[in-house]
Amino acid sequence: MSLWEYANPVKFLRLSERVLPWFWGLSAMCLVVGLVWGFFFTPDDFRQGSTVKIIYLHVPSALMAINAWFMMLVASLIWIIRRHHVSALAARAAAPVGVVMTLIALFTGAIWGQPMWGTWWAWDPRLTSFLILFLFYLGYIALWEAIEDPDTAADLTSILCLVGTVFAVLSRYAVNFWNQGLHQGASLSLDKEENVADVFYQPLLVCIAGFVCLFFALVLYRTGTEIRVRRTRALIAREGKLA
Repeated sequence: MSLWEYANPVKFLRLSERVLPWFWGLSAMCLVVGLVWGFFFTPDDFRQGSTVKIIYLHVPSALMAINAWFMMLVASLIWIIRRHHVSALAARAAAPVGVVMTLIALFTGAIWGQPMWGTWWAWDPRLTSFLILFLFYLGYIALWEAIEDPDTAADLTSILCLVGTVFAVLSRYAVNFWNQGLHQGASLSLDKEENVADVFYQPLLVCIAGFVCLFFALVLYRTGTEIRVRRTRALIAREGKLA
């Protein structure tokens, strides 16, 4: 079985109908367990107090905001190279999800940063690049809506996605590129010394798993919706020509 088989809209819809209940269920289970575990059964940090517990929303949403754009990049490249409509629609479907994840990350970051830094916002390299990424998300969505021809819209938004990837990379690695800035280093790392303490680390992983499953569930659902909307428009246009 080839992965490219699911570029066929019918096969994609069948697959999504089978796996969607699993993603919804896993996301609900992981989020309930991770958030309850993290907010109610972990101690306060000796420096940050109870404020540190916002990590269970901030870190997963920030990771998904960045990785959602990378998923859009892969889907856009598939569209450019192979002209599979499902990939273009998947990229379009992921953009609003990425916007929401970015907003959650920015909002929770401000709540977390205010008592730590004494300000709701700072023009820190990672914060600034994350804000620019948010604007790219909005521009991507607006470009899809502004162009009537779907293939032309897919082409132009794919180019925009390639450009915006620079800021997705900066958002992920800004702390490593620049040693200055208020934002802390990575909470998750291959280097165990840079990770948060295990008491916070374990429920954080569960929360991240929940956000990942939620992201896939939303993207699959929205992609299916985009396919059905395109089919409906094609049928209406065909009936209009026959009339």
